[in-house]
This record gives sequence, C-alpha cells and structure tokens, in this order.
Amino acid sequence: MSEILKSEHKKTCANCGAEMKFKAGSNQLKCEYCGYEEFIEEAKKSFEELELEHYLKVVGENAYTETIELLHCKNCGANQHVEENYKSLDCVYCGEPLIVEDIERKGWLLPGALIPFQVDANRARGIFKKWVNGIWFAPNRLRRAALDPEGLHGLYIPYWTFDANLEARYSGQRGDYYYETHRIRTKNGVQNRRVRKTRWSPASGSVDGFVDDILINASQKKRGEIPAKIAFWNVKELVPFNSKYLSGFVTEKYTVSLKEGHHAAFQKAKSIADSWIRRDIGGDIQRIHQADISLTDETFKHILLPIYLSSYRFNGKEYRFYINGQTGLLSGSRPYSFWKIFFLALFILLIIMAIAIFAK
Repeated sequence: MSEILKSEHKKTCANCGAEMKFKAGSNQLKCEYCGYEEFIEEAKKSFEELELEHYLKVVGENAYTETIELLHCKNCGANQHVEENYKSLDCVYCGEPLIVEDIERKGWLLPGALIPFQVDANRARGIFKKWVNGIWFAPNRLRRAALDPEGLHGLYIPYWTFDANLEARYSGQRGDYYYETHRIRTKNGVQNRRVRKTRWSPASGSVDGFVDDILINASQKKRGEIPAKIAFWNVKELVPFNSKYLSGFVTEKYTVSLKEGHHAAFQKAKSIADSWIRRDIGGDIQRIHQADISLTDETFKHILLPIYLSSYRFNGKEYRFYINGQTGLLSGSRPYSFWKIFFLALFILLIIMAIAIFAK
C-alpha cells in the first residue's frame, strides 16, 4: 500500500496572503494569485548520513521524528496528502475523490534530503501531450486526457539510500580461452574446424571499496514499480530537506521499512561485489565458488525524488504514465483504439480490392 503525506508547514504570500507553491527549476516559492516570489532559505548547507546500526538496533524501525496527516483512498488503498490547504482532493493513483473527514495522523522519519522538481507542470504536460500525439491508434479519450491540466500530478516518492565500506574474500577459478583445430568429417568431405576451449586455473583473493548511494525504492506500490526507463536521478543534485520544496506537490510516505530497505541494499551490494570479484579474477570467464561479503561503517538517508504521474482508464483497464521530474524522461503503457485499427484495416482492404478490380 502506498502512503501519501501532507506536512503541516505552509507558507503564505507576504503580498496577498494566499498559499505559495514551490516553483520547479528554481529555489523559490511563487504565489499563483499575485505572482509574488520568495527565495527558499536553506536551514542547513549539507545533509547528514545517519548511522544505520544505531537506527536498527537502538532507535528501532518504528522511530519517527514528525507526525503527518494522511488521507485514505477507499478505491485503491493509497494514503495521500498535499502540501497546501484544500477543500477537495482526488487520489493521485486512481483519480477517485478522497474524503477529508477520513484524515489520520502517522509518524515518519523526516527526510534528510530531496531532489527538487526541475520540470514544471506546464513542461510536463507538453511532454505528455507530445508523446500521446506521436503514438498510433491512440483512443481519442487518451488525447483529451493529455490536455487535462488536472490529470497530471507531481509526486515526491520516498527512497532509502545506503553507503558502506564493502569487503569480500573469495575463491574461484579463472577461465582463459584457447583454440584447437579439429578435423571433422562432413558431407562435403573432411574439413578443419576451429574449436574454442577453456583453460581453468584456481583463483582467490579479496576486493574492497566504498559503495555509495545504493538506491532502494521505499514504497510498496500495489500496481507496479516506477518504470526502469525513468527511474534514474542524479543524486549529486540532492539538497538538504526543506518542507517548502513540497508545497504544491503530493508527497508519498515510505512503506518499506528501514530493515527491509537494508536487506534489499545488501542484495545489491552482493551484485556489486560479484562484479568486483570477476574483474579481480580476470581472464575471459570466471567461476566464483565462495564469497564472504561484509559491510562496515554503514550509513543511510531517507530521501524524496520527483516524478509526474497520470493514470487513465480505458475499457476497464488502467494505464499509467510517468515523467521523471528531474530529467523529463517519459515512460508509460498505452491503450489501442479497436475502431481506429478496424477502419484502417478496412480502408486497406478496400484499396486492395479496388486495385484488383481495375487491374482486370
């Protein structure tokens, strides 16, 4: 289940008193009513790497530093919230109305950093519209959805990121290719054929290095992961967390615990160690018989990363479209219009029949 949250920190316009929203691609808040802009002053210049062992063993998984308000969607199960006052709100995942009276409060570990939106809503809608116009046999309703300004939602998604010193001691084998010429009898007579073989030799040793920013999605979504095509962010652009960056966007609360995130990160660290070991063994091919992997000085961060999300239902099936809020890359599944395909096939058939008639 996804959880979407709302922070209690709001910023009013010094000029007209309306709520201000974060202006994507800047470090400013902007009032959409009077146009007044105000710089976001960073409370701190850097973000902190937290000691993992301390939080897992001493503080505990259920530790939280702040409480937030969540609204529950009775249709898809997501709990969500936005960083502004509102009278009505639709679910960012399925579009169903949310009931304000059902609000509940939950604790969360405050994010240490985030990547602010670099793509604003107008540019995101333009990317989505261009993509829809470029696909064949798209239903007309999908094209109308691309023009709907309320159909695309900016969403901060939660991630855990882990750092550690990695060391692995291993034993295995190194394989080096060599070639032999064999004489083979075929229907065309005896022929020479070059055959590749592998010479194996024992290998052992150790590798070590620093593993930086292993990203683990901290949201268990009922309806699939963010497409790999867009799930890439330049974490060098992380800035210290400031709730003002959330203003005007939906923010999702993590549902993957720190312990679960650490387990997933260790699996990724094993893959990293595997590639280091194979590079250390060398040769053309490698066998790893045993690898003892250890991680030390482990730290973590809870971070938020930006995407735009649009969902669309066609013939009882839901389709989702994602845009990376930092890079502008788009990925999504698309429906096909049966009637557009049918009439095109009919048109082609009529042309073939006409050519056949006139050719007689």
